[in-house]
Amino acid sequence: MTAAALSAVVVAVFFLVLYLLHRYGDLKKQQRLVLLGTLLSWYLCFLIVFILPLDVSTTIYNQCIHDFSNRTSSASQSEQALFQPASAANFCLKSWSYIPDGVLPVFWRVVYWTSQFLTWLLLPFMQSYARSGAFSILGKVKTALIQNAIYYGTYLLIFVVLLIYAAVHLHLKLSWTGLQTIGIAAANTWGLFLLVLLLGYGLVEIPRSYWLSSSNDFLLAKAYFKVAKLATEKAAAEETLADVMEEVSDIDRSVRFNHGLRKCVDTILTKCPTRYQEEMGRNVEHSGREDGAVPTKRGLIKLHEKVISAVQRHSQAQVQWSLLLDEALHLEDVAKSQSSALRVITSSPTSNHLGWFRRFIYTPTVEWYWECVFRKTFCRLLAVLLSLLSVAVVWSECTFFSTRPVLSLFAIFIQKAEQNVFIEMVCFVSILFMCVCVYSTVFRIRVFNYYHLIPHHQTDAYSLQFSGMLFCRLTPPLCLNFLGLIHMDSAFSHQDKIQTSYTSIMGSMRLLPVISDGFYIYYPMLVLLLCIATIYKLGSRCLNLLGFYQYITDDDWTSDLVDEGKELIRRERRMRQKAEDGQNRRWAWRERYGVQATSERNRAGYTELSHENSPETEIRKVAIGDGNAEELHTSLLQDNSSDEIPNRRSTTGRYLSLSPSLTGFFDDV
Repeated sequence: MTAAALSAVVVAVFFLVLYLLHRYGDLKKQQRLVLLGTLLSWYLCFLIVFILPLDVSTTIYNQCIHDFSNRTSSASQSEQALFQPASAANFCLKSWSYIPDGVLPVFWRVVYWTSQFLTWLLLPFMQSYARSGAFSILGKVKTALIQNAIYYGTYLLIFVVLLIYAAVHLHLKLSWTGLQTIGIAAANTWGLFLLVLLLGYGLVEIPRSYWLSSSNDFLLAKAYFKVAKLATEKAAAEETLADVMEEVSDIDRSVRFNHGLRKCVDTILTKCPTRYQEEMGRNVEHSGREDGAVPTKRGLIKLHEKVISAVQRHSQAQVQWSLLLDEALHLEDVAKSQSSALRVITSSPTSNHLGWFRRFIYTPTVEWYWECVFRKTFCRLLAVLLSLLSVAVVWSECTFFSTRPVLSLFAIFIQKAEQNVFIEMVCFVSILFMCVCVYSTVFRIRVFNYYHLIPHHQTDAYSLQFSGMLFCRLTPPLCLNFLGLIHMDSAFSHQDKIQTSYTSIMGSMRLLPVISDGFYIYYPMLVLLLCIATIYKLGSRCLNLLGFYQYITDDDWTSDLVDEGKELIRRERRMRQKAEDGQNRRWAWRERYGVQATSERNRAGYTELSHENSPETEIRKVAIGDGNAEELHTSLLQDNSSDEIPNRRSTTGRYLSLSPSLTGFFDDV
């Protein structure tokens, strides 16, 4: 059962990560190394979260066996007679997920050090490599090394400072184990600093988002707000792309096909959208001279980077715009159908309700009951449950250092479930909620145009790898913080108990008392202040003052953007309705007049064939001649009449006959 449980968790986590990577990344177009690095980093971090409850349950069982043997050995002869009928197996409940000794330490060591290698060395290098505009592998590697020189140098300097501090003030022997402990402590300190910030936001925002999403009016107003903001971003992305494509067009005309840099220009052209490639091709055909100065290779590399960034941003804006319009139109349909006596969602003709799921399972009637009846109650109950968990996390973060009495709620829950089969479930729910609060913030945040995870395969390589770095840096301190909340880490609880296998690979944090007795205990209390700031939306208000508008219900800018978004949606609905009406009219025309028009075309073709064989047609062919007929046909296709063919247009603006004049018949007589 142990091997089956571990194997099931490993396989399930892999498919979960693969689904997320498919949702946010493009498995067909993005580089294989980028996808592999992101998949491995996400997989290892998620695997730590799912395997840690099994480690906790195994450690609790081992501690129970240890306590039973100590109690038996220290008891008197009369007490030993009482313990003889019972054995350790009967006294301690062996969990179904028990993992034998020696398996988890090796597993944690491989997973932890692989994730640290990815986040501190490989992924930063791959970020620069994927974003480089160089045209060769060697050039991309060189650019990545130069860009990461400052990055690596900064962390090396911090590590040297920690070494000097540990050697001078703490009198720590710089052995291999001590170096590992210092490195792990430095990485966990950086991760814990960021962890508390993200956790404080997620503990408030997730329950509040579910509570507010129970109101369709709130969702619709927020959709209007997003539409107005995205319209501005979309216009800016289109303008940026047009400017970059104009620069590429100038370079394309200046670098001819026999130039040494032409291969680089062709590589840049392949990254441009198809319509711009066709336009540049037509311009090159009509341009027979070189325009402008020939650029340098460094200039082409910078232009290549600009093209990749502009095309990616434009594609993201287009996809987000289409999805957001569909969402806003759907919310308007739900708002109009709430008081429907038919109890169905009256969808607009432009709504895309395709797929077997909507046709057979999620029918308009089922959709009406969910959207108008059950969703409000479900979202509010879920919001209340998540709020209680958030309060428990905040309380435990502020009191987990107290072991006598035990004030941490999660430590109390684990102690109550020690002799129960639900120990893994309690651990899993506790750490899963903390992970959701942190990871959902990673998926939501946006750092200008450098980092933004966008679903529907629109996330660029830089953002995918940056998210992998964040996960690898946040997960180890998150797990250590969780073990501290449940009093399973002796560095925080100061209890003489068997440590988990995960804690054993971290080394003894007591070697650095400044971190173990100071920062790790008191810094997590800051989550209370961050939750209060998130409740009052202090961060969003500060961003509004800086010009990065956020949705705040009592703000004037928000009201203006909501009105603007409503007008954009109304305009888009009219445009889609006109397109739908035009398509319906064309379809009705084909259904009504299709057979009659086909028969008329057949009769017209037969008449043309009969006229071609008539004597009058033969006389006209002889009179005009083959060459004149070709010239007249060419003149019809050209915008300007040629010099060889006389102008057939009269001064009154009417076109005369295209056949030769009557005087032409007597020129040879």
